[in-house]
Amino acid sequence: MIRHLLALILLSTCAYADDVYVSNEKDNTITVFDSNTFEIKKTLNVGKRPRGITFSKDFKFLYICASDSDAVQIMDVATGEVIDDLPSGEDPELFALAPDNRKLFIANEDDGITTVVDTVTKTVLAQIDVGVEPEGVAVSYDSKTAVTTSETSNMVHWIDADQLVQTATTLVGQRPRYAQFSHDDKLLWVSAEIGGSVHVIDTATKQEVTQIKFKIKGVARDKLQPVGVRLTKDGKYAFVALGPSNHVAVVDAKTYEVIKYIIVGKRVWQLALSPNEDKLFTTNGVSGDVTVIDA
Repeated sequence: MIRHLLALILLSTCAYADDVYVSNEKDNTITVFDSNTFEIKKTLNVGKRPRGITFSKDFKFLYICASDSDAVQIMDVATGEVIDDLPSGEDPELFALAPDNRKLFIANEDDGITTVVDTVTKTVLAQIDVGVEPEGVAVSYDSKTAVTTSETSNMVHWIDADQLVQTATTLVGQRPRYAQFSHDDKLLWVSAEIGGSVHVIDTATKQEVTQIKFKIKGVARDKLQPVGVRLTKDGKYAFVALGPSNHVAVVDAKTYEVIKYIIVGKRVWQLALSPNEDKLFTTNGVSGDVTVIDA
């Protein structure tokens, strides 16, 4: 069966081996394959329309945004069984787990809120009003700041991760889909799908530093729709998934210039780097496959 891939692919570096987990939105499953041999190891049944997925920091649990089930499910990685649900709010899209391994920030698209859940007590800590159709979520590496992007409001909403209140907003391009902090927390990278741009924002001032645009010979401009962004730990490179253009852009993260474009599967949506950053995996929603890139 061809799988329709969406959301994040992540790598488990636990004792079970380096496995890639892929959410299959239309199959209601998670596919697991070996990151070295690329062989599929298992396919796991989950809730309806799984989208964002993320591991607990110890890799014991996998959290799954089952959007049409209105739940964030908890999977035991050792057994592959869904063992519980978290009170996620309606239509959870994407989320981010804080480095404390407890606070889970969840975008609820239908309600225009960010729900914050304690993964240990399984209680809602806060529901924060943000813009219309929130989607992307990120938490800074120092755990002090969370952000949510709102697709219709075209904004980044800055949240104090301790006080759990919104503190500022930054206007970006049309339909911001994904956010990623640099590893030193000085910059926030935000993709604007319909705007066809990536916005790099200074986290101290909340002001835009630069805007990156894309151009591929023979590809219509409206096909250049950035979604997933991944930054290398050394701060040298950014990889950007460019949606229906079927390419990944490699960007110099210092000069913000596009170095090259890599052709991948159809409608590339999200990305994940291997732990040592030698491989980049992309989920391709229309071709129903994963591309492996020598990073």
